[in-house]
Amino acid sequence: MRDLPPVGIGTYDVSPEDCRRAVTCALEAGYRHVDTAEMYGNERAVGEAIEAADVAREDVFVSTKVHSKHLSYDDVLDHARRSRERLGVDAIDLLYVHWPIRSYEPAETLPAFDELVDRGTIRHVGLSNFTPALLREAMDVLDAPVFAHEVECHPLLPQPELRRLAREHDHHLVAYSPLAKGAVFQVPELAAVAEKHGSSPAQVALAWLLSKDGVVVIPKSTTPAHIRENLRATGVSLDERDVERIDELERRTRVVDFPDAPWNVGN
Repeated sequence: MRDLPPVGIGTYDVSPEDCRRAVTCALEAGYRHVDTAEMYGNERAVGEAIEAADVAREDVFVSTKVHSKHLSYDDVLDHARRSRERLGVDAIDLLYVHWPIRSYEPAETLPAFDELVDRGTIRHVGLSNFTPALLREAMDVLDAPVFAHEVECHPLLPQPELRRLAREHDHHLVAYSPLAKGAVFQVPELAAVAEKHGSSPAQVALAWLLSKDGVVVIPKSTTPAHIRENLRATGVSLDERDVERIDELERRTRVVDFPDAPWNVGN
């Protein structure tokens, strides 16, 4: 089974037309991992871009997510099928529980994901936006292994406990908003490391994440130059002191937050 490519293209809050162009550009640039979600409304555009690309389908890792309103057992099965049809794939490489809120009930939601694996509708199970406690609970309920946990993660929100759990339980931590919606551009330490390496603060932020075992990044962009620049972060080799300098940042910023988020309700 293929592993998860370390850099993917994120598609949150991207219109279908812009998504189609961005995914096409990303695949042409060398990306082989595309991340979308039912709630983004652009799964069909992702599928069309993959179908039109001069890249074999089996070489592209496609992940999507079930909306938190559709997490009853039957709804998971139904909406996974719909996502697969919109994406135009035989099987979804990785399907996430998008948020453990609203209709999420571990004993009902997670067995449906196991059933999807058994049916061949999906290849891997993912979780997204889980707290450490919810993550442990889900791993106890699931029969299938957790392949990936997708959370906000960047130098200003390094998620050490979730990264540790990912290492201990042998799953990927997938970092969304890895540039903190541009906040990393205002961090002097990142700018200094970028100048040292002749790179950009964005590339340094991504390279720092990629230096952590098992971490995958999915930066979002619709600008061709930025899409290509983000992929080139794989060629930025940070030394031990560079990594330590970023590890030691004291500023903390969470850019995706709302009152009912799991970390705000005691989970």
